[in-house]
Amino acid sequence: MAPLVILGRFFLEFVQDTGGVFMLVWRTFQAVPRTFANARNVFQQMDRIGIGSIPLVLVTSLFVGAVTSVQAAYQFHGYVPLKYLGTVVGKSVILELGPVLTALVVGGRVSASIAAELGTMKVTEQIDAMEMIAIDPVEYLVLPRVIAATIMLPVLTIFSDLLAILGGMVVANISLHVGVNTFGSGLKLLFHTQDLAGGLMKTFVFGFIIALMGCYHGFETRGGAEGVGIATMKAVVSSCLLVLVSNYLLASLIFRILFAPSS
Repeated sequence: MAPLVILGRFFLEFVQDTGGVFMLVWRTFQAVPRTFANARNVFQQMDRIGIGSIPLVLVTSLFVGAVTSVQAAYQFHGYVPLKYLGTVVGKSVILELGPVLTALVVGGRVSASIAAELGTMKVTEQIDAMEMIAIDPVEYLVLPRVIAATIMLPVLTIFSDLLAILGGMVVANISLHVGVNTFGSGLKLLFHTQDLAGGLMKTFVFGFIIALMGCYHGFETRGGAEGVGIATMKAVVSSCLLVLVSNYLLASLIFRILFAPSS
């Protein structure tokens, strides 16, 4: 009996959270026409989300590119010439590794920060006080964070792609003895603009998801410090899971329909 109770409780919480998220999305879109009234908050959040995440993206991207070169060289050994190493690194980074890993590492940082901040405001009744003085919390708190994350994640992804390719090229040159010109030739060999465009298109959705999950779970915080911790954990888990699920859906839409190769 207990497993059925747990399953039923999980299903009810899932339905409730799904409905709550869609209601928050609707309220956020309704507040979009008033974006310019909160332009200062948007720029502040762009600084916190974008500039504040650069050190994390820097370290992650360099090592992602480095390990991609090492693993590709290991897989190529005896089968494929290393002149194609740049091709594999470029394709892997631009299509998947850059957008997805950037979204995951930035999402963990940003969604946790947003959930903790708004959760603390919720349990200390600051959000209720804003509603009492006729300030819309969605317009003032949610909208700037959602817009900032949606704008800054593609920017961070471009930065991540460049650093990852640079890291792969350095490792290929130093450890694998693949010349810079050879690596660059391979990089340009199968480079297509739609690959870069498709990867960046996904990151707009990733940024929206990351900020939305942080805001939703922050608003749903109950209890004291323990509730803030639980909300932070839920925000990180839900944002990472939704990024991975949406990545598959968006990749299918973009690369199998929108940018499908002509037969």
